[in-house]
Amino acid sequence: MPKDVITTRATDYNQWYLDIVREADMAEVAEVVRGCIVFKPTGWAIWELMQRQLDDRIKATGHANVQFPLLIPKSFLLREAEHVDGFAPEVAEVTRAGGEELAEPYVIRPTSETIIGYFYAKWIRSYRDLPVLYNQWCNVMRWELRTRPFLRTAEFIWQEGHTAHATEAEAEAETLKILYDVYADFAEQVMAVPVLRGLKTEKEKFPGALRSYCIEAMMQDGRALQAGTSHNLGQNFAKAFGITYTDQHNTVQHCWTTSWGVSTRLIGALIMTHSDDEGLVLPPRLAPTQVVVVPIYKNDEERGLVMAAVTQLTAAWAGRLRFKIDDRDHVTPGFKFNEWEIKGVPVRVEVGPKDVAKGSVALARRDVPGRAGKSFVPQDGLTERIIALLDEIQASLYQRALAFRTEHSAFVSTYAELKQQVERGFAWAYWDGTTEDEQRIQEETRATIRCLPLEQANAPGRCVYTGRETTRQVVFARAY
Repeated sequence: MPKDVITTRATDYNQWYLDIVREADMAEVAEVVRGCIVFKPTGWAIWELMQRQLDDRIKATGHANVQFPLLIPKSFLLREAEHVDGFAPEVAEVTRAGGEELAEPYVIRPTSETIIGYFYAKWIRSYRDLPVLYNQWCNVMRWELRTRPFLRTAEFIWQEGHTAHATEAEAEAETLKILYDVYADFAEQVMAVPVLRGLKTEKEKFPGALRSYCIEAMMQDGRALQAGTSHNLGQNFAKAFGITYTDQHNTVQHCWTTSWGVSTRLIGALIMTHSDDEGLVLPPRLAPTQVVVVPIYKNDEERGLVMAAVTQLTAAWAGRLRFKIDDRDHVTPGFKFNEWEIKGVPVRVEVGPKDVAKGSVALARRDVPGRAGKSFVPQDGLTERIIALLDEIQASLYQRALAFRTEHSAFVSTYAELKQQVERGFAWAYWDGTTEDEQRIQEETRATIRCLPLEQANAPGRCVYTGRETTRQVVFARAY
């Protein structure tokens, strides 16, 4: 498996990404189904780990998992005008079934606010029924024109939470709790991806929402990737679908609802934040295989000696480490090293006859390629040493990504500076422009306001575009 199958980032960043998806056995474009992909073993294993850990966090905040239909009556989307305007170009419709034209078309869910709103209106009657805290894991479809594996596909997998509350304050608290305690915590603690927590502008918010919040990450080409969103929907969907409750004073009130989701685009974020020209680099907490052991031998006698040592060394690893012993005889050790590097396994353990004699092993860490990342350590205490090394790699990847973001972020005070800065990363700026101003800037620079960071300095300054005085700061960037 030669390494030159992966294009370097400097040569062609987009092709580098596609090469890693292919060579790391993550996904394949499903050319017979427009805009879709086939998840291959590495990609699916990473998603399973993501899903498991996100699901634990979601349930820990009091939510229960449910499942709603894939097909939604088209009339449901038409009840919320702003919502249907936002999704109209992306919707796929089913008009025939069982050989007959349907009386009413169904849409394949682009998201489930409308059908869930219909059922919440049936289920909620009293303040005693609130809050409703539900989440579902499902596939959705949006008819994207330009697709890229994981980042943007016609069909993708995600979780979507949908909650109903008695007051706006409760809905707002829910929206921010998910953003901070679930999404941002998962991104930084598990993915090792630093994120900005922010509010979307009116132009960029979710169709039909009162307020949209997001986490934004920087990729290695300086572009932003929206890694998760959490929406306070206000009473818009509640009014459209009649989601009401009778309060303690026997007065009928409309509920306040939220929705929030992250998807398989997190896999794309993982690739583009950490990987290098040698292949995939995975943080240990999301690595399907955290440690690969490569026995090295030349004949049957050496094989028996080495494999006995490997069996003894790994005896205590079950339940503590996700590991694999690569004892294939039909490929060389060098081939194995290369394969596991491309697939991003954080730690490689090499054991040969000389290592057995010396009571040592060779340890290679994936985040530091070449000789600099390789060391020879005693076999005694190897398990604890590897566990500590995995923690060190996890922390190192986060700090490296944070340093990269800092290096490629700058505060700008003029529009000319903004144009230059979005070529290389995030441009922080004061902002007091209009939605029309945002649109003009996007047309001229291909950059958008990614968010209004929730941690604001509240110091006065002048808008980068209009020159008006304001205390509000935003982050501009080109985005995926």
